[in-house]
Amino acid sequence: MKKKKANANALLPVFIFLGLFIVSGVVFGDFYMMPAIVVFGVALIAAFMQNRHIGLGEKIVIATRSMGQENVMIMCMVFLLAGAFSGAVQAAGGVTSTVSFSLSILPPAGIVAGLFIIACFISLSMGTSVGTIAALAPIALGVSEKTGFEAALCMGAIVCGAMFGDNLSMISDTTIAATQTQGCKMQDKFKENFKVVLPAAIVTFFLFLGLTFEANYQINGSLDYSVWQILPYLSVLAAALFGINVFIVLFGGTVLSIIVGLALGTIAPTAVFSVIAKGPNGDGGIAGMYDIMAISIVVAGIIGLVRNNGGIEYVLNKIKSMISTPRQAQLGIGAVSATMDIATANNTVAIVMTGSIVKDIAQEYNISPKRAASIMDITASALQGFLPYGAQLLYACAGAKALGIDLTPFGIMPYLFYPALMLISLSFSICFANVREKAAAGLEAGNN
Repeated sequence: MKKKKANANALLPVFIFLGLFIVSGVVFGDFYMMPAIVVFGVALIAAFMQNRHIGLGEKIVIATRSMGQENVMIMCMVFLLAGAFSGAVQAAGGVTSTVSFSLSILPPAGIVAGLFIIACFISLSMGTSVGTIAALAPIALGVSEKTGFEAALCMGAIVCGAMFGDNLSMISDTTIAATQTQGCKMQDKFKENFKVVLPAAIVTFFLFLGLTFEANYQINGSLDYSVWQILPYLSVLAAALFGINVFIVLFGGTVLSIIVGLALGTIAPTAVFSVIAKGPNGDGGIAGMYDIMAISIVVAGIIGLVRNNGGIEYVLNKIKSMISTPRQAQLGIGAVSATMDIATANNTVAIVMTGSIVKDIAQEYNISPKRAASIMDITASALQGFLPYGAQLLYACAGAKALGIDLTPFGIMPYLFYPALMLISLSFSICFANVREKAAAGLEAGNN
């Protein structure tokens, strides 16, 4: 196969997307006012207009062939099943029961640290940081009111925990995108991630515990829960960790959620298909995944044209000119992922856009797919948790405003320990991995 000639001009569609996205966000003061799919559509048109040496028909073939790649279609199918499970389990009452159960067993002295743990579990189960924040924001603000702790502190604990699951969950769209673009199994990426982020989570827990240790109060109100409603979350998490195929895991979790909902009366027989399609509130379920599916397909088409025109080769040449070791390659993967997340304010989109570049770097420097997926996901998720214009912090502040509490992203940011510690832990992981590799190489040389 003939190698494509490097061409910086082929990257124009990417810069058009970034320019439109950033300018619209600055001008309107809202990075989510202009739908990402529309901006990507403009970028796709720009990609079609490039390279006059090939006709429109051939460009369409190149773009659609890239869109129809096996990993892209598998990723979209997983998105569909993840949406179905999310809609069904929420309708069954899984979120409410899990939150109530967690609060009922927390000691008063560790309530804020407990909020972090609850958010970790909820996000790990739900696979969505924004959904976790939406579910727990009222509880965090209620804890603030009852205890006198700052609302920003309580909300910071929720956001930290939300980013834990956003990065690790088997049904998180970032995990799906990272594993499919790198070609590794979800459980392998989970284990690789977990080794890196566990120290960060432990330190975060103790930081929150230290800030609130002397608290003494009681939470009023009902904390009713059903173990049966929590069961679908536990089953999905356990099955995924045991290495069962993700399609079976999500399908089984959806069926179990429907059975639980029907048995407990939280899902009406006539509403079974609607909660799978649109969730209990009409804005989730499979329908909630349409945007990211469309974005993934369109981005694949753009990348196909950019690659054919030499854009990917240009980026790789530039990155490789600054890389000479596997450690530098891992740092480069993190930098590419983080930069794209800062530009797009969406860690899933950032991973989808950089996936092919990261895969090429990983193959060039013999970095395992699970390691590449882990680094890409950790850096994008960590930066996403910090962005004052990101959906997570904006949603947290909007939830507070709805309850009459004035809260800003910059007020929450001092308590975002976990995203910062994720990056620190990853940096140590990359550095010490390099030390181990050198030691192993030296030992092998000595034996020879």
